[in-house]
Amino acid sequence: MQKASTKILYEYWNTLRGSRSAPDRRDIDPTRIREALANTFILELEENSSFAFRLAGSHLCTAYCRELKARSFSALWHDRDRDAIETLIRAVTEDHAVALVTFQGTTAINTKVSFETILLPLRHNGSTFNRILGAMTAIDHPYWLGVQPVVEQRITGLRLIWPDDAPQQDLVADVAANVSGEPPFASHMNGAVPATVFGRSARRYAHLAVIDGGRQ
Repeated sequence: MQKASTKILYEYWNTLRGSRSAPDRRDIDPTRIREALANTFILELEENSSFAFRLAGSHLCTAYCRELKARSFSALWHDRDRDAIETLIRAVTEDHAVALVTFQGTTAINTKVSFETILLPLRHNGSTFNRILGAMTAIDHPYWLGVQPVVEQRITGLRLIWPDDAPQQDLVADVAANVSGEPPFASHMNGAVPATVFGRSARRYAHLAVIDGGRQ
């Protein structure tokens, strides 16, 4: 985790959940994460089984130069990356993993900026399937950010973390991405191929391997 807002939100979420796999939405106190609030968001499950922004901090809306509330989260991503993002969302909502993603945002005039985002499971009405807590923060701050909207984004790296697992199992949760000499999510990524990584069942998208599940 590179950015302060990512660390603040993760540490607050991890403390708040206690022995649970995820805290309840009602437990979240915005005043406890005020330093990260402008970069924080909550996603909610819609009737079409996709996630949309229920809440989005001011820094996020500024980066896209528009209000994000009610907009699709998956639609932000390049077509070739959406399968991987949806797989990560399932790992968060079903397996209660934490997803840490870095991506490159591109504007209409091809200027670029890197971001870090974290996705955390969140309970709502007793279920972890319909809410996700997250933060998205620009790693760099070019002068044009907030004037030229991000219109396309491509994953450059990601990792799945199971907070309750022993340290050595965190290695198993690592996700291989961004192979040297190959652009992020190469153009031939058009489907999942079964694979084995560190002796665990996985799905491979080009040079990306997503571990199935996370708990023994």
